Amino acid sequence: MKLLCLALPLSLIASSAAIPAAFTADADPPGVVLEGKEGSGKGKHIVLISGDQEYRSEEALPQLAKILATRHGFKCTTLFTVDPKSGTVNPLINNIPGLDVLKSADLMVIFTRFLALPDDQLQLIAEYLAAGKPVIGMRTATHAFNGIPGTSKFARFNDGSKVKGWEDGFGRQILGEHWVDHHGSHGKQGTRGIVAAGQEKNPILKGFKEGDIFGTTDVYKVRLPLPSDCAPLILGQVTETLKPDSKAVGGKLNDPMMPVAWTKTYKGEGDKAGRVFTTTMGASKDLEFEGTRRMLVNACYWAVGLEDKIPDKSDVELVGTFKPTAFRFKNDKEWKPGLTPMEMFK
Repeated sequence: MKLLCLALPLSLIASSAAIPAAFTADADPPGVVLEGKEGSGKGKHIVLISGDQEYRSEEALPQLAKILATRHGFKCTTLFTVDPKSGTVNPLINNIPGLDVLKSADLMVIFTRFLALPDDQLQLIAEYLAAGKPVIGMRTATHAFNGIPGTSKFARFNDGSKVKGWEDGFGRQILGEHWVDHHGSHGKQGTRGIVAAGQEKNPILKGFKEGDIFGTTDVYKVRLPLPSDCAPLILGQVTETLKPDSKAVGGKLNDPMMPVAWTKTYKGEGDKAGRVFTTTMGASKDLEFEGTRRMLVNACYWAVGLEDKIPDKSDVELVGTFKPTAFRFKNDKEWKPGLTPMEMFK
């Protein structure tokens, strides 16, 4: 399948050569569209929304999109926080153009952190949720929004919201939990995924063996028990170091272990109900681990109702070059400034 770039300046056309030609890439800034090849996901459209300032969602989501499109046939549109003056990706900007594509989405994968988007953009997310469509939240999506002015009709999305029916905001009401605290030691202790009792045959965990899931991000604290409509799938064993063969930390940090992945449903308008998969893992460095990638890919199948199509062992081989940056807060020395959305797919 040929590579197709539409209406791009020469600088972007040149950069597109680094995108594998196993799918069609239509890039019309601000987003990048990957038309999936063949696979069980053919005909389903996933919109991936990046916008955190610490865990490199702008690196993680392009790789996840490439795997979903190349290996499984999903059409994937990836959106970023874009500086309207330069057209480049900037995690510090409260602006995600292109959200109108959610109108045709079968699944929204969101990985944002404390954003205060303008009302016209939040309206598009609110309409998606009102339709009861599926949602996958990654890492900081538990605190996806904050700082939305109280005069906004979408202030209910704010982390820690006090709005009746939207207590603790988008994170708690849609994903099942909002920002509480770090549980493991940030930047020093990793996360090993342990299958929750009774979930061994869950379709999302098809093709796994114990210990496959790992991340260099620490375990997030959640309030136990999670809401009654949540089903924990993976518990986070705190490890002594950031190495996958590290020993588990002794003591109270692992007794009990915190859920780091769970399923949930939320209510849209009327009787509409949407499937939700939430994981507090998913930084770009976490995607270096095959089991963590497989968890996310299988969750996409499940979220769109294709759990019976999940392969015995999903193909999650990395697509192209993937050299994720270590997580930390961004400034001009710690992230990759000046790159357009298309260039994030190099």
